[in-house]
Amino acid sequence: MDAIATEGLTKHYGLPRWWRGGSARFAPIRALDDLTIAVHAGEIFGFLGPNGSGKSTAIRLFLGFIHPTAGRAHVLGQDVSTAGAALRGRIGYLPGGIALYDSLTGTQLLDYLGAFYARPPLLRDSLVERLDLSGRDLGRPIRDYSRGMRQKIGIVQALQHDPELAILDEPSEGLDPLMQRAFYAILDERKAAGRTVFFSSHVLSEVERVCDRVAIIRDGRLVALESVGALLARRRRHVEARLDAPAPALAAALAALPGVSAFEARDDRLAFGLDGDVAPLLRLLEGAPLADLTIEPARLEDAFLELYDEPAP
Repeated sequence: MDAIATEGLTKHYGLPRWWRGGSARFAPIRALDDLTIAVHAGEIFGFLGPNGSGKSTAIRLFLGFIHPTAGRAHVLGQDVSTAGAALRGRIGYLPGGIALYDSLTGTQLLDYLGAFYARPPLLRDSLVERLDLSGRDLGRPIRDYSRGMRQKIGIVQALQHDPELAILDEPSEGLDPLMQRAFYAILDERKAAGRTVFFSSHVLSEVERVCDRVAIIRDGRLVALESVGALLARRRRHVEARLDAPAPALAAALAALPGVSAFEARDDRLAFGLDGDVAPLLRLLEGAPLADLTIEPARLEDAFLELYDEPAP
C-alpha cells in the first residue's frame, strides 16, 4: 500500500481580480492541477518547487485541511475527504514557518500537541537529545526561543509519536549545520524503521542527500517524478581537460562524441558539456596526453534549474 496516492488532484480558487459597478468577476487561480503521484511506504520522498508552485496546497489537501476541486487523494489507505481526525492522528506534520504558543514552555507545548496524536510520545526523549534540547531549554517559555530552537521543537512534535507518515514542510529551515546533520540522521532512522517521510524543501542539496525519489512541480503541475539518481544521470556535466600538448585529432573525436555540447578548444585546454553516461568519454581519453581532467559531479540543483528553464507546459 502506498503511503500517499493521488489521482488528478486539483485545487482551483476563485478570487476577485477587479471590481466594476459594484460586482465582482472571478477568475480561477490554479493552485494545483491534475497531480498524480504515489509515495511508497518506507521511502523518503522529496517535493520540490519554488514559492507559489502548489507545494503547500498539496500538503493541505493530503491532510484534509482543504477540499479538492477535482481528483482524489488517499493517505495511509484512506480517502482524505472522509477520513477526518483519526487519520491525522497517524501522521506527523511540520508546517512551514511553524507558529507556536509563546506562553507555553517547550515541555508544555510538546505535551499539548502530543495529545492530538493517536500514539504516545515514545520518541520524545531520543529526539530532544539528538537535537540538543536540554531540560533547561524545555523548561523555558517558547517566547525566549531562537528561530533554530523553535524549529527543533517543531521537528520533535512532528516525530515524537513515531508516526507512520511524516509530512515535513521546509524542516531544516533555521537549523545550523550540526543540527542539520543530526536531523538527516533522524530521517535515515525513520526510513530504516519502515516509516515514510514526505519532505518539501527549497534546499536542493538536502533533498539530494536524504530522498529516494523526487517530484518537481511548476505552476501547480507536475513536471518530473523520478529517482534522485535518474535525475542526476540525465543532467549535463561540465568537463575540462588540460593536455600536455595540443592534440587536434583527440579534440575532433571529443567534439563528435554523443552527448557533447558547447565544445571549446584553446591550445592545450578543452571544455565542453556532457549529457548522459561518462563511460564513452573515459574510453576515448584512455592513453591521451592528459595533464589534468575535471568532471564536475552532477547536482540535483542543476537538474532542477534545467527543468525550470524549459518552456512551461
